[in-house]
Amino acid sequence: MQFKHPEFLYALFALIIPILIHLFQLRRFKKVAFTNVQFLKAVTIQTRKSSQIKKWFVLLARLLALAVLIIAFAQPFFAAEEIVGKKSETAIYLDNSFSMQARGSNGPLLQRAVQELLSSLPEEESISIFTNTQTFKNVTKKDIQNDLLQLEFTSNQLPYASAYLKAKQLLGNRPESLKRVVLISDFQQKEEVFNLPTDASTKTNLVQMLPVNKQNISVDSLHLERNNDDELLLNVLLSNTDAKAENIPVALYNDDKLLAKTAVSIPKNGNIKTQFKLENNTAINGRIILEDPSLTFDNSRYFTINTPEKIKVVAINEEDDGFIKNIYTPDEFTLISNTIDELNYNDISNANLVMINEVKEIPVSLINTLQSFANQGGVICFIPDMDGNLSSYQQLISQFSSEKLIAKQNQEKKITNIHFSHPLFKGVFDKKVSNFQYPKVQSFYQANASNSILSFEDSTPFLYKTNSLYIFTAAISSDNSNFKNSPLIVPTIYNIGKQSLQLSDISYTIGQTNTYDIAISLGQDGILSLESQQESIIPLQQSFATKTRITTDDVPTKAGIYALKDKEKFIQNVSYNYNTTESNLNYYQLASSADYIVSDSVTSLYEQIKEETSIHELWKWFIIFALIFLLIEILLLKFLK
Repeated sequence: MQFKHPEFLYALFALIIPILIHLFQLRRFKKVAFTNVQFLKAVTIQTRKSSQIKKWFVLLARLLALAVLIIAFAQPFFAAEEIVGKKSETAIYLDNSFSMQARGSNGPLLQRAVQELLSSLPEEESISIFTNTQTFKNVTKKDIQNDLLQLEFTSNQLPYASAYLKAKQLLGNRPESLKRVVLISDFQQKEEVFNLPTDASTKTNLVQMLPVNKQNISVDSLHLERNNDDELLLNVLLSNTDAKAENIPVALYNDDKLLAKTAVSIPKNGNIKTQFKLENNTAINGRIILEDPSLTFDNSRYFTINTPEKIKVVAINEEDDGFIKNIYTPDEFTLISNTIDELNYNDISNANLVMINEVKEIPVSLINTLQSFANQGGVICFIPDMDGNLSSYQQLISQFSSEKLIAKQNQEKKITNIHFSHPLFKGVFDKKVSNFQYPKVQSFYQANASNSILSFEDSTPFLYKTNSLYIFTAAISSDNSNFKNSPLIVPTIYNIGKQSLQLSDISYTIGQTNTYDIAISLGQDGILSLESQQESIIPLQQSFATKTRITTDDVPTKAGIYALKDKEKFIQNVSYNYNTTESNLNYYQLASSADYIVSDSVTSLYEQIKEETSIHELWKWFIIFALIFLLIEILLLKFLK
């Protein structure tokens, strides 16, 4: 038993006063002369003894009444020793990620968590609460009630370890307070093992809210391809968790116009691909929609097909440029191909890619122009001549990197190694290829480059990239190589051209770093913006002479089709979709341990916290005991003869 005001207990010393009065009272029995009768003497002795016993009982009742009354004023209570005299601090993480859309026994998980939290929190208790998107520090339930009721779902979820560390930061470092971290989530499985940092000075409680149904159907990804008849096809990958899904409707829209509809069946814990045929050379603001009541955020996926911008290529030749013209066709590229003597330097400033096709000697004026071109975001592809001026080659390359061509070697070598993971070959190969006829060269230049794209059988580079410069280490003319006849020539040269201007994809994923180029040049104060009905943002952008590079990561925050604008001037549409990592409804199987306590609802957690931190006050009982002892005293005085 502990006391809120232990200083009142000093009043117990005052109990000695009635004891002294009782022991040293001045009252004496008065003697009355009477006849000497033995019977009367016995009655006198008995009366004196009875009077003494009665006084002792009355004194005891009086002392007990005063004692319990003093103890009542000291306000005794029972409580855990660790909470006595300490202020309670609580930080709560409320997961509002998309997986919390799943339905539990009492409705959507997030909605249920908010309702239980608002009904369980004490009215005046100050707490810190944060979600994946918002933070409220040192607030009461009344302060945040409306914010929690209007809380929206988000695709950006904090890792559980990061959420714990943020909660610890909100609690501060005051050692005299009782700290508690509460994490409310479905604890969707993201890694193999659930790992949470803990602190002995902080109590940790996990509230795991699980859905009643773990089935979910989602639109995983979209991509375009052309079939053998040159028809444009949209491939839609659908996935399903838990039970088999039968006859799921899938629809394709262009804005609000329904283009096509189909139904698919997806196996348990499997996926399936379905296709829609699209019209060629048609701008589409597309949307794929399926019907699934479980999670709704992954039931649709946006995509955009814009009228493609033509990439500007300038080729400088001293060898046959037929392969360049065959690859950089007019439907996708604007090609200017000249000999070095006919070159117009002004064409370079307007280009996206400059190809140097086996020029024997590169003039200093051209080197300076190319350096300025590269500084403005341009890309250069250099193919040496085997009888070229090595010194001028080295002077060109030195403007970009120290990885130079060193010396010419007259030796036959096969080109055997393809670095499939290089961005230049992204989407080119369905699988690693090793059984094709290797192209070869008769002579080459040694290079001190380490990161090659294509390499010889001894792992020395045939093609490598340094900064914005692609470098071949050998001539590819028919006199020196059969590379032009190899299947590698088209994807290699074509993708060098395509990636010189990173045209926007059909869609991007929110939360990932996305980069694409817009073929416009902004003025000094020009700013591009992304606008939709949900939000308007100004993305990170970098302006070059012939293009503007857009980079997005955490913004935008909502999926949809965004209009890219230069002030009020429309440029093109860009689609953004949510990450579908939360579509897979797998959860950690959590159990209470020495590090944390697991509950299945917010209500049960707060009942447990209330029990742990409750203070059982006893002063009312001591008041009752005081009244009882006073009543006993009255009864003794009245009825004990």
